[in-house]
Formats: sequence, structure tokens, C-alpha cells
Amino acid sequence: MYPQFFKHHWLKSLRAPGYYKNLIVNIFMGLSVLYFLVIFVLMGFMLPKILAETAPQLDPAHTFNGAMIFIIVLALLIRFLFQPLSTINLQSYQVLPIKRSKLVNYLLLKPLLNPANYLTLSFAIPFAITGINPAYGIGGAFRFILIVIFLIWFNTLFASFLKRKFGSNILGILTFLIIVAGLAALEYFKIFSVFDLSQQLFGFFVENPLGWLMVLAVSGIAFVLNKWFFAQNYYPENFDKSAKKRQVEAQRFTFMERFGKIGEIISLEMKLVLRHKRTKNVLYMVPLFLFYGLLFYPNGMYRENDAMLMFVAIFITGVGMIMFGQWIINWEGSYFDFLMTRNIDTQSYIRANYFLLLALSVVSYILTTPYFLFGTDILINHSVAFLYNVGVNIHVYLFGATYNTKRLELAKGSAMNMQGVTYKNFLVMIPLLVVPMALIGIFSLFDAKNIALIILAALGLAGIIFWKQLLEITEKQFLKRKYALCEGFRKKE
Repeated sequence: MYPQFFKHHWLKSLRAPGYYKNLIVNIFMGLSVLYFLVIFVLMGFMLPKILAETAPQLDPAHTFNGAMIFIIVLALLIRFLFQPLSTINLQSYQVLPIKRSKLVNYLLLKPLLNPANYLTLSFAIPFAITGINPAYGIGGAFRFILIVIFLIWFNTLFASFLKRKFGSNILGILTFLIIVAGLAALEYFKIFSVFDLSQQLFGFFVENPLGWLMVLAVSGIAFVLNKWFFAQNYYPENFDKSAKKRQVEAQRFTFMERFGKIGEIISLEMKLVLRHKRTKNVLYMVPLFLFYGLLFYPNGMYRENDAMLMFVAIFITGVGMIMFGQWIINWEGSYFDFLMTRNIDTQSYIRANYFLLLALSVVSYILTTPYFLFGTDILINHSVAFLYNVGVNIHVYLFGATYNTKRLELAKGSAMNMQGVTYKNFLVMIPLLVVPMALIGIFSLFDAKNIALIILAALGLAGIIFWKQLLEITEKQFLKRKYALCEGFRKKE
């Protein structure tokens, strides 16, 4: 039966209306995967040298073993946030003479056969050759690769179990972050050396001829946990019971109604964010992206790259607007026809979306003010980026949204989900990020970075001053495209 299940999944993908429409997006994603594949291979070959310089008193293989527990926990967090759950239309198969165990096993095995899971091997195999082989020999290198594969299985299965059992809510994310912070605190304050424990444990696994079997056993335990979960929640009504108990009705946001129709529309969109899986996942990820600047600002190498600093400033001061702006208008595709039959004028509808993105930008800017401690140049960059986001990028998103006729399925997870994304989403990135970076980069070549900052700030201020006139342009464009949007949103992929 398993080949039949995979055949059905493949045919379902090929026959989906959006499969061939997504060709450009799929090509772009394929090129991105090839790019990262090359990066991982190079990192695998270079890592032993980097580790030797970082910790010269230890062998690179031992240093890597010491970091394995931290890597596993972080990888589990990433999978918990981004890995989509494997699904199958149970009702279609429950009326056929197919054993329940086969359906459950297919759901669990399906993600393990996803080639994307094994991109890690493009890093692990080169490192096994250059880092593990000199310390543990060929046998050790081979066992290391097996251990990496079994850890991928463990993370994939255990993340799925946690997600099904507890859901990808903010409490689960905070729990992971507390665990990571706790491990780091134990190491930093020398209460208990997690590094030494990890070094001894994974050193034993790699060195011992049967060590890999223990890691395989841990993966088996994760598989059994998933089987146990499905044994308790096989039927749809049982599966949804625990979720319904945890589900809390979104707030009515009645305080928004005092602002008239614009407030009512904003209230509706806030409910939309809190009631749907895809938007909630993004909402939980936005605070994590606010820490993106910590990867660049403390690093002296990036402090000399003015274009990169402007990219970081625009991204983190507008992260809420950027994450949700790409879905504006088409995230209402499932009930867009209903909205268009209500007594809602175009001006109110467009302005409600404008004020929502504006509020997200203001909140993001306020939350990033601690970065000002890194220096006056960061304060200036963030302020200019904020003006550019509010005065230019919001209008670009709103105008560009009138061309996106692809309905967004909000019930699906956001992890690795390109549904609803078209090449138009990537075109919007040109004025959003590329233009400011290019402007700063070009003027920096002539030691005239300040002129570029003035230009960007002036564009932003002009957009803020003439916001009504710019919105009128978007409103006219929306009226021209309204029926094309209605027709496009009616199509399901």
C-alpha cells in the first residue's frame, strides 16, 4: 500500500491547479537550494580549520561533539517552528479495507523521505572526511554520517509529535527558548558543563562500533511516541477534541469600532491573524526576527558594510509590516466576495490596511530602540529605515497587492509553504530592499553615505506627507483590479 499512498500524493500535487502556475517560484526555490547546498559543502570542508582556530586546545572533532546537544536542541526548535505536519485525507481511506497502522505509518514515514531533510548531509559528509576521519578513522566517519541521519529522523519525528501534541503556540516556543537559555546559562556560569557531557556522549557514539544503534533507538522512541498519539487520536472528532479545548475565541477588539468602518475592518483583520494557523505562526516568529540585528551589529566585519547595515535596519524596523504585508488583501481571499458585497467603500478598505501596516511598523521600530546602544550610526540608520518603510514600502505593498490574484489558504501552516506566493512577491522586494541597499552602496563608494541617507529619508517623509494622495492612487488601482481579484480568489489550488 505504501507505493500507492505516495503515488496518490504525487498525482494530487501534479493535478493541483496551482502546480504549473508556481513554476517560476519553484525554479527560484530550486536555485536557492543549490546556492545553500554549495555553501554547506564549503562550510563542511572549512569547519575543521575554523574550529582549530577557535579552540586550539581541542581536536576539531571533539569541539564539534561538544556542541552537538546545542545543535540538536536548536534544530528541534527550527523544525517545531517551520516543519509542516504530514497530512492525509483519512476519511477517504477509512472506508477502504486498509489497516489503520498502514495509514499512520505512511504519515510518519512521508516526511522522512523528503529530500529537503537531508540537505544537512551536504555539510556532514565533507566534515566527516576532513574533521572526523583524522580523529576517529574511516569507521568513525561512517558512523558519524549514520548518526547525523538518525538524528535527522529523531528531530523530524519528535518535532511532529510535539507539534501534534501541544501545537505550535507561543508557550511551546517560549519553552524551547527557556531550554536553550538554561543550557547556555549552565555552561556560562560553570554550574554544569553541557559541553563536556555532549563531548563524551557523542564521542562515545562515534568511537564505539555499536554507538550508532543507540541513536537509532532514540529515533525509534520518537516513532513510538507518534504511534501512541495516533492510537489516542485516530478519528477526526477525537483528534480535534484536544485542540478545541485549547482554542480560545479571539477577542472582539470592540475598542476599534469607535473608529468607524476603518476600525471595524482592522478589527476583522486582527481576528483573522489570531484565528488562523498560518498567520498565528508568523505572529509568533516576528519577535524572533527582531533579534536579527544581533548577528550583524556586534560584528566588526559587517559594521563596515553600509549597504548590509541598511538592509538589516529596514528589515528589523519593519519586520511586522514585511511579514504580513506580503499577504495583505489576498489573505482575505476565502471571503473576498463577501466583503465586496458589504457596505464598505474602497477608501475605508484600503486605509484600514494602510493603518494596520503602519501600526506594525511603529511597533517594530519601538521594539528595536535597544539597538541604539550600538552607536549613533545605528540610530540614524533605523530612523531613516523607519521613514522609508512608512513612507515608501507600505505604499509599495498596498499597490502591489492589487496584482496578486492568488488566494491564500490560511488553514495551512507557514513552514516551507509557498502556497499563495508568486513571482510578484519577489518583484516587490526590489523597491523594498534592493533600491535602498544599492543607493547606500553606490554613495558609500564615494564616501557620501550621508547623501544617500538624506535621499531615503526625504522619500520617506514625502510618502508620509502625501499619504492621502498616494492612497488615492492605490484606491483607483484597486477599483480597476477588483473583479480580477474576485475571480482569482475563487480558484482553489
